Amino acid sequence: MIDIYKTNLKTGRLDKIDTPIKGCWINIVKPTDSEIEKIAKEVGVKERVLRYPLDIAEKAHIDVEDDSVLIVVDSPATEKKHNTKIYTTLPTGMILVRDDIFITISQEKINSIEAILNNKKEYYVHTDKKSRFVFQLLYDIAQDYIRYLTYINQDIETFENHMEKSMRNKELMRLLHFEKCMIYFNASVKGNQVVLEKLNRGKAIKLYEEDEDILEDTLIENRQAIEMIQTYSEILNGIVDIFGTIISNNLNIVMKFLTSLTLLIAVPTLISSVLGMNVTFPFDTGEIGFWSVIAVSVLITIIAWFWLKKKDLI
Repeated sequence: MIDIYKTNLKTGRLDKIDTPIKGCWINIVKPTDSEIEKIAKEVGVKERVLRYPLDIAEKAHIDVEDDSVLIVVDSPATEKKHNTKIYTTLPTGMILVRDDIFITISQEKINSIEAILNNKKEYYVHTDKKSRFVFQLLYDIAQDYIRYLTYINQDIETFENHMEKSMRNKELMRLLHFEKCMIYFNASVKGNQVVLEKLNRGKAIKLYEEDEDILEDTLIENRQAIEMIQTYSEILNGIVDIFGTIISNNLNIVMKFLTSLTLLIAVPTLISSVLGMNVTFPFDTGEIGFWSVIAVSVLITIIAWFWLKKKDLI
């Protein structure tokens, strides 16, 4: 999917246009080979530059190819797997073609870009001010990480509320997902930090004085995301240890209950077995003797139940 936008200087809003022109923004999502070839020819950029961000394993970096600058960063995203929400990261490419055209490209829709297109941002995007646009996107991505980490923390708290009585493998897999998510987020945010520091030196793209505040805020937000990830990772490690202990304790409680229940069942069974032997016993073999045996069995079982209850074994 290819959409082309140009800022309307009168309204400050984005207008959709049909063909690339100077000062436009081209947003590409999950393109086909023919779409990549088309854009490469129309704007004069190499196809491989467009394909780099489409590799899921691509790491955050900056490349300068002739008169094009490619900036690849990781953005947070969610996906559904077996009806479970999975947090992950996706490479997002930002390409400055000469001083003419700005391109964003990714395999899936990116939250920060979608927020701009849906007019959910307080600022207006000026497609002709490409450096500022880059920094605004990077700032939004850094904020997205903080927002996603807040969601993850809420999920962890929900998990804590019901893990006390759980012994299911499903809960262990949920913990594994949280840990994997933190590993991915940590690697992605640190990679983004390297890119931001390179941009802060002003060598990859021109750094204008009015844009320095945005970049500085982005660096601060990204550092905050790194600190939050480290904090949540430590919390998760503690939860994993505690959860293992809880599972063992819950198993012990279940085994203790089943053992006590077995003892209670064994009492009337033992009495009936002994009194059922083919020898003389003080009880009558008639109806009175039967109910006498039942009464004795119930009485001893109740006494055993109170004793087990007193010892906290049931």
